[in-house]
Formats: sequence, C-alpha cells, structure tokens
Amino acid sequence: MSNFQHTIEAAQRHLLALQQSLVEHEQNLVRLQNEVAQRERDLALLQNGERSPSLTSAPAVAPDGLASPNESQDADYKIALALTLANAAYDALIVVDGDYRIIAINDSAETLFNRKRPIGESLQDVTGVAELEMMVIDALANEEESFEEQMMIEKRYYRVRAQVIRRLGNLFIGLALQDVSELVRLNRARRDMVANISHELRTPIANIRLIIESLFHEQDRPKRKQSMSALKAIGRETESLIWLVQELLDLSMIESGQAILRLVEQPLAQLVLNSTERLEDQSAAKQIVFIDEVPETLQILADADHIQRVLINLMHNAIKWSPPGETIRIRAHEQGDEAVISVLDNGPGVPADHRERIFERFYQVDPSRSGKEGSGLGLAICRHVVEAHGGRIWVESNPDRSDGTGGCFRFTLPLADPVTEPDDRDKPV
Repeated sequence: MSNFQHTIEAAQRHLLALQQSLVEHEQNLVRLQNEVAQRERDLALLQNGERSPSLTSAPAVAPDGLASPNESQDADYKIALALTLANAAYDALIVVDGDYRIIAINDSAETLFNRKRPIGESLQDVTGVAELEMMVIDALANEEESFEEQMMIEKRYYRVRAQVIRRLGNLFIGLALQDVSELVRLNRARRDMVANISHELRTPIANIRLIIESLFHEQDRPKRKQSMSALKAIGRETESLIWLVQELLDLSMIESGQAILRLVEQPLAQLVLNSTERLEDQSAAKQIVFIDEVPETLQILADADHIQRVLINLMHNAIKWSPPGETIRIRAHEQGDEAVISVLDNGPGVPADHRERIFERFYQVDPSRSGKEGSGLGLAICRHVVEAHGGRIWVESNPDRSDGTGGCFRFTLPLADPVTEPDDRDKPV
C-alpha cells in the first residue's frame, strides 16, 4: 500500500474519531443543559419555601469516596429539620441508647431538668427520676408496644410515652414528656364540681319532698299556719335551686363572652339596698343583721344587674360563714378615681394560703368544714364581673377584729364622672 493510501486511511480514522467526540460532546451538553434546568427549578422551589424531590433523593458519591456537596447539604438539611421539629414541640423529648445514655434532647427537656447538652450522660443522672429508667427497661422488654404512664416530676404531673425504634442496626428509645398538670387540676375540679352540685341539688330537693309529705299527710289535715310555714320553707329551698342554676348560667355566659355590660352611672347605695332586700329570708333564718355604711352620694359607673349579682354573692357568702346572730357590714369609700366596696363578716375568715385561689371556679377552701359546701362558682363570677368593669377583687381579714379572724371581701369599681352626663357604654364581659 502506498504512502498516499496510508495517509488517506489515517485521515479517515481521525475524522471518525472527531465525529465520535462531537457526538459525546453533544450528549454531555444535553446532560449539562438538563442539570442546569433542574437546578433552576430547585432554586425557584427553595425561593418559594418548598422542597424539591430531587434534593431529597439518594446523594451522589464522588470518585474519591467522599460525600459530594449535594450529600453534605442534604444531611445538614435533615439535621436542621429534625432539630426544628424537636425544639418547636411543647413536649420534652429525650432519646437514649441501649445503655440508658442520652444521645439526643430538645430544648424543652433541657429546661425541665435544668441541664444543658447532657449528651452521653445517663438518664438517671440527668433527670433524677427513677421511673423514667424503669419505663425504658419495660419498653426494651416489649419493643412492639409503646408505654404510657403518668408521673410527678418537679411537683408537676407529666404523661410520659416510651417507644423503641431500631434502624440500620441502631437502637433508639424515645421518651416524650407532656405536662398535664392543668388537665389533672381541671379533672379534679370537674369531679369536685359534680360532687358539690349533686349535694347542692340533693339537699333542697330532699327538704322539699319532706315538707310536702308532712304538709299533705292523709291522717293529719294541716292547719293554715302550718301550711304557710311549710310553703315558706318550700320557697326557700326552691330559691336555693334557682340560685345554683343561675350561677351555672351566669358563669357559662361570662366565660363564653355572651354577657354584655352596660356601664351607666349608678347610685351604689341603691344597689346595696336592693341586694340586702333580696337576702332578707336567708339573713332572717340565722338572725343576721346587715349594717349598710355606704354613702348616699357615692356614684359609680357600672352595670346594675351584674354588680348587684356581685354584692349578692359576697353577702350570701358572708351569711353562710357567719355565726347566728352576728352582723354583716357593707362599706364603701372613694380612692382616687375608684370606689372601694367592702363586705365584712365575723366568720372564720379565709386562711392566708387560700386567698390567691379563692376566686378560682369550683375552688373550695375546705368543703368538709361545718358542712358548708357550695358550688364554688359565686366568687369566680364576682372576679369575672369586677375585672370586666376594670376593677380588682381580693380578700383579707376583718380589720374590725383584733384576733385576725373574720372575712373582708373588697372590690373596686370606677367612679362616675361628676362633670359629664351619664356615660352609656356597652362592652362584653
């Protein structure tokens, strides 16, 4: 073969190689264009706060065996996501290994046990709660189930859940601690309310039945005087039932925001007089006398019906706890732009350690004392109404007594402006 032919064949082979290289470059160009398009879509999704499926796929591995930049970013993203979920939770979350050592903990748990980053430390040393370690032991013994218990931690009630998870040869025991102290308190209050209301309903109903049976006994035709006395007794018991039902209705309306206040200039003395008249039967039954020391000229800005309800509740409470034959004083005076109203009795008073909670609904200082149970709603209603007027309410010992006993309930209301006309304002309670 001549040299010329060799040259032609070499040129052909070179041309074929160039053609193949061009095809490969075109394929690489298409691949790069596709990758650029995908990255542009990913960037648009991230700018909109979304996560692209391509970013959560299995990460690529570089030729040297090290994680590629995409893999590193994906791992960081997953860690940040897990930390955000854990620390945004209200519950305290702890993860321990098979040796009961903490390998993960969120901010709520660190705050609960007052420990910062106790990674690697034992669960018992960090929490000081032996019941938690017992839950982990039980969870390991029964991996197919999740365990839940209620326990006391730092004087609060917690519902704790333990769950065992095995992933890729690793063992994780998760503990979630939910503070249920308020639920426990409300549940106890609900039980107390049911018991108290049941008693309050049972007593007057039983009394009414006995009175009616004695009044209409077949063998003894009642005389007119006996009939009138019995009817008055029935009236008192019926009033007790109405009182209880009204308290339940009032509290329900107030707490739901359906009760509306109509603030109008009112003579306080007249509201006090109306309230004492409403309680004449109850006070007469215990020979208790009301002493009204409210100035006739004192004008307040208030809703008459709601404030009268407050006065009646406080006076009724004073009657209930006062010994027979005692007096109950109602006083009022101006203090700045407010009127301070006081209801004083000579009963046992409210112990100092109960004064902060006495206005909570269903709260009882001592429901067993002297058999004076109640619904536990009256003082809660008083607080809601007074605070809706922009005032405050509290209890202290009777200042007229030197032995520290007796009750003194005080509350404040805004004074009416003596310069302007009466200011009619409607507002929700």
